[in-house]
Amino acid sequence: MFENSSEELASHKLLILYILDKINMDLTNSQITQVVLETEMMNYFSLQQFLSQLMESKFLTTYKESDREYYSLTQKGLEILEYFLSRIPEDLTKKIDEYVALNKQSLLSDTEVKSSFIQQNNNEFIVNLIDLNLNVSSEKQAQQICNNWKNNASYMYAEIIDLLIKENH
Repeated sequence: MFENSSEELASHKLLILYILDKINMDLTNSQITQVVLETEMMNYFSLQQFLSQLMESKFLTTYKESDREYYSLTQKGLEILEYFLSRIPEDLTKKIDEYVALNKQSLLSDTEVKSSFIQQNNNEFIVNLIDLNLNVSSEKQAQQICNNWKNNASYMYAEIIDLLIKENH
């Protein structure tokens, strides 16, 4: 399971770039690790080494959001992947494609459930939970939601607060 040829090393680095490109969203280290280990592409220690090398080469970048660090494919990384994509064995790209098709939604929901808070003063905190976008099937529904929100925002806000601070039994 330990890689030794330079062709294998390059292939595994390209595979990491391929995963981020195929999933089409930024992932945390643990999410990338989950994909790699569940598809049995490489071992954990090699993955961590490759992530570090890809960062040094500026093929990946990281950023922090909601106390999580995300890996993001850079333009340079995307260009390298496109140029050398044929060097990744087809059976591995198929395995990743299948994994992404089956698991993207769970990775997406894990990434999208974000929350954070900051203290304003001794007795006040600002909590950041959601940026709410709703997908509805008609213009009529969209207009009704907008009107209801405008006319009932304070009531709905209070209801949301009550639901969020209520203890689960």
